[in-house]
Amino acid sequence: MIPVTGYSGLKVAVLGLGRSGLATARALIAGGAEALLWDDSPESRTSATEAGLLLTDLGRAGALDGVALLVTSPGIPHLYPEPHPIIARALQAGIPIDNDIGLFFCSFATSDWDDFEITPKIVAITGSNGKSTTTALLHHILDAAGRPAQMAGNIGRGVLDIDPAQDGEVVVLELSSYQTELARHLTPDIAVFTNLSPDHLDRHHGMGGYFAAKRRLFAEGGPDRAVIGVDEAEGWFLANQMGMGPQDDRVIRISSGQKLDQFGWSVFARKGFLAEWRKGRQMASIDLREIPGLPGAHNHQNACAAYAAARALGIAPKLIEGALHSFAGLPHRSQLVGERAGVKFINDSKATNVDSAAKALQAFGKIRWIAGGMGKEGGITALKPHLASVVKAYLIGHSARDFALQIGDTPYEICETMARAVARAGAEAEAGEVVLLAPAASSFDQYPNFEKRGEDFAAQVKALIG
Repeated sequence: MIPVTGYSGLKVAVLGLGRSGLATARALIAGGAEALLWDDSPESRTSATEAGLLLTDLGRAGALDGVALLVTSPGIPHLYPEPHPIIARALQAGIPIDNDIGLFFCSFATSDWDDFEITPKIVAITGSNGKSTTTALLHHILDAAGRPAQMAGNIGRGVLDIDPAQDGEVVVLELSSYQTELARHLTPDIAVFTNLSPDHLDRHHGMGGYFAAKRRLFAEGGPDRAVIGVDEAEGWFLANQMGMGPQDDRVIRISSGQKLDQFGWSVFARKGFLAEWRKGRQMASIDLREIPGLPGAHNHQNACAAYAAARALGIAPKLIEGALHSFAGLPHRSQLVGERAGVKFINDSKATNVDSAAKALQAFGKIRWIAGGMGKEGGITALKPHLASVVKAYLIGHSARDFALQIGDTPYEICETMARAVARAGAEAEAGEVVLLAPAASSFDQYPNFEKRGEDFAAQVKALIG
């Protein structure tokens, strides 16, 4: 645990008692604060009570009197589409609002660090797609290189639930736009931006607000190094703002597909090969084509991001290359869950939007595509250019019939359930084909989250292939 500093003897309200909220409550109490805890969900309140925590109804009149800070969980709206009523009252009362990420950056460093030979580092990773894989891959590289490391944030443990730093340790954080938008302090040593595509637009009031939320990771604290994906205009803009010219190697530009040999420091992948360039010279090259845990161009971009961050931390290219080969990948992200008679079954349940689904569709050859769920604004019409490799689509969930109208001439079948989709795709697939779950939709019509959807896919595949 990382005890929260600066609030000893003060009242701090915590709204939202999920994983991060409970960790925040304990960290505040450990730091001497008086924590006033609340969640709108009766189930979450029960869990908190069973954990020995005391509750305070923050919605009642006067509950926020004398409160020095309101800490809110990432999923609770604080501005758009409209602020939660308790947050609105805090705003009107002038009570500062923060989240666990902001508290972490204020509390992680301690006087114990004075005795360390190597100061601990924080690497924070954000972006629309690939940030979980990039975070896990960088953590894997550090572990393989013998560097002490912890992984937290939007993946793994809550940031305030990790252990105090060791000498020379690296903390690798995955941060969502919900987390970066509100944190009052964002001071990583290395900040990573993978890419940007439309997502969470209602929460951020459009693409401008969404990009602004991501940009705060770089603008608020000024990292020593900025690793920035430049495969979209926003990445080029951000890299331009962070650097003092093309040879400023504090900015490491990364790309999957573009040659970037004119900058002070860049890492890019083309035709399956990763290359590192510094000041006009190629420093290293890695063949990514046969690395099973990183299939497709989108994973090659993730490899570039993790490689660049690892190099900024002083890890040698050969050590990184070995770690890339031993990386098993993450569940629900281009995960091989089974194979039968030359047919591979790939679980990419995390492909919850059009952009991530497009990347999954481009990663494989002949595809039996399982898609659908709770469709997002705009549907999947934008996927039409990426459907040439789809032999047939098997559509499930609430948006199945809407998706059928949006995929042009691609053959399809309305299956509605995962069980039927896997059974039909498995029965019709031929050797050399891939049965791919890449839903291009959220899971909330049939599952509580994308993980449960992916687990159901894997269970159906296991039952099919024995």
